[in-house]
Amino acid sequence: MIFTRTPIAGAYLIELEKRSDERGFFARAFCENEFAAHGLAPRFVQVNNSLSRERGTLRGMHYQLAPKAETKLVRCIRGALYDVILDLREGSPSFGRSYGAELSAENRAMMYVPKGFAHGFITLEPDTEAFYFVDEFYAPAQERCIRWNDPRFAIAWPAQPAVISDKDGKQKDFDPAWHLGK
Repeated sequence: MIFTRTPIAGAYLIELEKRSDERGFFARAFCENEFAAHGLAPRFVQVNNSLSRERGTLRGMHYQLAPKAETKLVRCIRGALYDVILDLREGSPSFGRSYGAELSAENRAMMYVPKGFAHGFITLEPDTEAFYFVDEFYAPAQERCIRWNDPRFAIAWPAQPAVISDKDGKQKDFDPAWHLGK
């Protein structure tokens, strides 16, 4: 695997290191030893799969508070999406900064989302499917969401959403007391 640091410390874009021949290719999508060598979470406890039928479907920005904060490894397995992470780590020099990258079935890139980051994506093609691993079980009481277009963060989405859930669309502006569990 090829680990590329993003501009936000602790987050990575990960590409497959393909071994090709006349049959096609072989590549590892995860290796506990390689993740540990890069200081990344080497263990996942849950795998999630989402399908978004329409282009322009926005999902996010979601995260969980400690002690149930999640590390995520996100990959698009059909179609294409623009994946966004937002640093919400208290005391982080990059607090409030976001980073986005295109993940697609074609490029097979993955986004490594550390604990303390909100995560979301917008689909770039119809029938886009995402597959992501998390290192903590879902804990509804610890779940938080940030509005996708909160002016405090000014996330640079590549398009306006065409489809968004009521839950994601009705989030309020960022409030540190609620969003950071204070």
